Amino acid sequence: MSDRYALLVPAPRHAAAQPGSFTLDAGTLLHAEPEVTHLVRRLLHPLNLPLAPGSAPEGVLSVRVEDGGQAEGYRLRVSGDGISITATDLAGVRHAVQALKQLLTADAWRAAALPGRWEAPCGEIEDAPAVGWRGGMLDVSRHFMTKGAVLKYVDLLAMHRMNRLHLHLTDDQGWRVESRRHPAINRRSTHRPDTLIGHRRHSNDYDGTPHGGYYTLDDLAEISAYAAERGITVVPELDLPGHASALLAAFPELGTGSREVLGGWGVSAGVLKPIPAAVTLVCELLDEVLEAVDTPYVHLGGDECPTEDWPLDPEVSAHMAALGVTRARDMHGWFLREIAEHLATRGKRMIVWDEGFQSGGVRADSIVMCWRGDAIARQAAAAGYDVVRAPTYPTYFDYDQSTSPGEPLSIGGPITLEDAATFEVLPGAWSEEERGRVLGGQFQVWREYIPDDRHLDYMTFPRACAIAEAVWSGRPADFADLTRRLSEAHLARLEAAGCEYRPLDGPHPWQSGGTGRRARETNDPHRTRQNWLAWSAQLPPTDVHVSAVERTS
Repeated sequence: MSDRYALLVPAPRHAAAQPGSFTLDAGTLLHAEPEVTHLVRRLLHPLNLPLAPGSAPEGVLSVRVEDGGQAEGYRLRVSGDGISITATDLAGVRHAVQALKQLLTADAWRAAALPGRWEAPCGEIEDAPAVGWRGGMLDVSRHFMTKGAVLKYVDLLAMHRMNRLHLHLTDDQGWRVESRRHPAINRRSTHRPDTLIGHRRHSNDYDGTPHGGYYTLDDLAEISAYAAERGITVVPELDLPGHASALLAAFPELGTGSREVLGGWGVSAGVLKPIPAAVTLVCELLDEVLEAVDTPYVHLGGDECPTEDWPLDPEVSAHMAALGVTRARDMHGWFLREIAEHLATRGKRMIVWDEGFQSGGVRADSIVMCWRGDAIARQAAAAGYDVVRAPTYPTYFDYDQSTSPGEPLSIGGPITLEDAATFEVLPGAWSEEERGRVLGGQFQVWREYIPDDRHLDYMTFPRACAIAEAVWSGRPADFADLTRRLSEAHLARLEAAGCEYRPLDGPHPWQSGGTGRRARETNDPHRTRQNWLAWSAQLPPTDVHVSAVERTS
């Protein structure tokens, strides 16, 4: 039996193989406290382990929780007599079981147990994460993602010991959450007549096919509960006051710019007005979401919000005068702070993209999610704000994975697997105090050019494996060692779990862009690594201008 302790993803702090093995099968008894029993049987559901009566005999899987260690830490020991797990908390139990499954064959990741026995090699693992926020963002607005696909991604995140699922629920291209209080949203904001094909320069090339969908509040409650069982917190995002065209299709009187669900991409002129009526509407919508999703966090977006039309609107200009405000960008901060105050009454912390920090739209307890490079992230940390690191390079997975012409259409790039492995969630150049403000990091999958769930798998994995290792360990992954573990074991686990990942040597023929409308646009300079990093280093002001191609009725 190969040294499976050297094939874990993410790699643990300490792992050592020993001679021998233990047979884990449907006859193995589980010995644990009641609250732990349900959890372990869920995670090892194909085996349906029977419970051990009384004290733990030999030949069992024994699990116990002991206070006093590092949060989410665990110790896993496999001997010829059985398996023992000792964890600091329930999160540590979950991580230990995920590690145990990786010690088995790849078939342990299938939905049903195949005939035969699972041999767990003897050895020991001691492990704990370096940071507390380890996650992934899925854009379900640009292209809707079924509930079943979301649940699959919960399992994939848990497999990699991630603990945050950030759902980007709203944007110009669709509002993806039910409102029972404002049903006009369900009728008008959740679908678009067609979708742009190719990049923005093909401004008149639309597919003529309606696209839409939304999660009911019961769906969100189910997703939240399913994720919680697997140790994952759902972070819902309503991206406002910019990116609001879809919402304005139902409430045109509350916005400026476009007031229809858009089929094209980029920064839209559809923006909520920073007035009390708009704040009230958003708070009512958030209250509905929070009745469904059990979370301490709400992401308010706040990115890419054109403000030049606000002073031209009579309602906005009158409100600015009443507040004594002269700059439009200050109203951006006012809008976010008003909603943050409402969330605080419910015991929730607001998260904003880094533009919200620049416009002053944060409370002292707000979290700044930084996507425009290290400089602004460090600025927010130095100012005393908790930070989640989400820099475009190397955590944006809507970018090409190589420069090969066989890659399918994307927004730009590339961001390779090796690039993702360089992610430094705790930058060494920062001071100890600044690093102490870093909650963790995550990858982002924006879906303008990811139309279906199979392509989502291709764009996300195995790059997500590299980010998972970086945030678990607190340092960049060893690329050579990571690719060895992927090729020798982990890609087979992903395949057994039903994930259609990108092979290390390039796409399968059916994953490539071909020569049609999904072909990679190799001559498009949009968002290359060099021009993006140069732009982000300038720390542009919050005031942005519309750069998207829009169609209005």
